Amino acid sequence: MRKPLLALAAGAAVLAVAAPATAAPSGDTTVTFTVSTANLDIAVPPSVNLGATFAGSTLTGQLGNVTVTDSRAALSATWTATVTSSAFTTGGGTGPETILPNLIEYWSGPAIATSGTGTFVPGQPTSADAVALNTSRVAFSKTSGSGNNSASWNPSLRITIPASAVGGTYSGVITHSVA
Repeated sequence: MRKPLLALAAGAAVLAVAAPATAAPSGDTTVTFTVSTANLDIAVPPSVNLGATFAGSTLTGQLGNVTVTDSRAALSATWTATVTSSAFTTGGGTGPETILPNLIEYWSGPAIATSGTGTFVPGQPTSADAVALNTSRVAFSKTSGSGNNSASWNPSLRITIPASAVGGTYSGVITHSVA
């Protein structure tokens, strides 16, 4: 009777060795990654020629596309673009050779393209809303939303040429900034 018990005991030992290990019911892995951010930038045309007109008249023209690109990936991705003007001057003559910024009017017009979420607001949607650039003015803004975004607009200028202006090519600088 010992032999069958021995055989039974040997078989049980083999089964005990061959039994699978007990596994944990779950396991956690911590995963991290980084969302890269970049800058808040503004791009403007390098130059524009508005044409020609006579003293005592008004000259109107568009500047070309202005684009704000917000790559900050911010939770609150708001920004304001502003615009100012220098005086416009010419190099010769006997009369006034300067057209002051209070005679330079600006309106942003509507957005021509936007991307991202949020509310994009033109500073001056129409020519009736034009503002003199004798001080810094809001050109465009984004008042809500998050993440990367962009907006483009094609602003216009209306320049009142004084009757006393001398002939010549006038130049000045329109400066757009964003913060």
